[in-house]
Amino acid sequence: MKVRTRFAPSPTGYMHIGNLRTAIFEYLLAKKYDGSFILRIEDTDQQREVPGAIDFIYKTLELCGFVIDEGPNNDKGYGPYIQSARKEIYKKYAEELVKMGKAYYCFCSEEELNEMRELANKRKKPFLYDGRCSRLSPETVQANIEKGMPYVIRQKMPKTGVTVVEDLIYGKIKIDNSILDDQILLKSDGFPTYNFANVIDDHLMAITHVIRGKEYLDQTAKYNLLYEAFGWEKPIYAHVAMVLGEDGTKLSKRNGDASFMDLYNDGFLPAAIVNYLSLLGWSPATNQELFTMDELIKNFDETRISKSSSQYDVKKLEWFNHQYIKKMNDTEYLTWIKNYFMQDTTTKSDEWVNKLLLVYKDHLNYGKEIDELTKDFFKADINIDTEAQEFLDSDPIIPDVIECFKSEIENIPEWTVDNINNAINNVKNKVNVKGKLLYMPIRIKVSGLMHGPELADTIYLIGQDVILERLK
Repeated sequence: MKVRTRFAPSPTGYMHIGNLRTAIFEYLLAKKYDGSFILRIEDTDQQREVPGAIDFIYKTLELCGFVIDEGPNNDKGYGPYIQSARKEIYKKYAEELVKMGKAYYCFCSEEELNEMRELANKRKKPFLYDGRCSRLSPETVQANIEKGMPYVIRQKMPKTGVTVVEDLIYGKIKIDNSILDDQILLKSDGFPTYNFANVIDDHLMAITHVIRGKEYLDQTAKYNLLYEAFGWEKPIYAHVAMVLGEDGTKLSKRNGDASFMDLYNDGFLPAAIVNYLSLLGWSPATNQELFTMDELIKNFDETRISKSSSQYDVKKLEWFNHQYIKKMNDTEYLTWIKNYFMQDTTTKSDEWVNKLLLVYKDHLNYGKEIDELTKDFFKADINIDTEAQEFLDSDPIIPDVIECFKSEIENIPEWTVDNINNAINNVKNKVNVKGKLLYMPIRIKVSGLMHGPELADTIYLIGQDVILERLK
């Protein structure tokens, strides 16, 4: 059996990271077994579709390094891969279910349905359609259709017994049929519902494995009943626990949570995002954390997907991104970081700018952080805050450190990082001071800050004239 997985997002805007995490698992599973990864666009909810969203989806998957084996732009004989182009297919199979007695035409108006909902609320019970249209005679059904009455097609659910769902992660789950609603398969506008379209498409596209959110686990009973009605083989299901936001609620585009493109535009590297998200709800057999895509594919084990929800932690993502930034070669890094560097450098040389950006390479968590980290190099004046001033006043030797350093800078033979390091070492020997009492006073007086990148690099970039002015 050739493994075939599908990623089936809705074109409703940027892809949020919970969705992307599911896509990563589906991609790793397909590639682990030399299978196919299929992109399918689920656009049955036409009102929520965002113009250009399909392009966003392609761009996201491309940036993440996914190879799409089949999809709207790469038809391999199972298309169309966009659900709105498959309406006639869904209608055919819905009507086939009606002929088999597994579905029926429902002519109930919105007013009738609201009355049923209100009655259920009064009884403090969940609303389930009462199946009244399933009891209409064939003659009444035909007459209603001929009169042009709007209708939907509903699945006819068994009302007794249980339906067993087999899941790769949660094992065998028994769903009581009495809680299953006669779900709508085909809406009055001719579009299928999400559940029905998924079953039809997964079968016709020969999907072998379906990975999706745990919130759909109970719905799988309805899927299984459709597969059984048609006599089709069911795919292997793996339901993954949710990714929760930092506030403990489910990540969602509707709640304004970060999307992949938000992160990308802020300067998070796609490889770092994929690496981090792959470890949300899945754990490798070793303690390794940093993986290339090939390593993820090799190490991915679907049986190690967790049953527990995972929590999105932007600080942990920043740590991953930091590691990936440090691994860049200098040329690659400079090309990348200049997309986020917005300081006015008209009075600075290219050499100076490159030096500044490279100094912060090992300090950077994401691209847009670079302006905040480097802003003090573009200020004429510095401000020494209360904490820094308290340190300067904390030891009687500090004025001697600063005066000695000023003398060294005034007499430096040439303005280079090596000579600046020599000047600092001369202060160390002449004043007989080291550690924090050596470096901290100098850093505060020249930059106004208590912490930062290598001191000699910082001094070099600020420039000799500015340094001397500040030391005075």
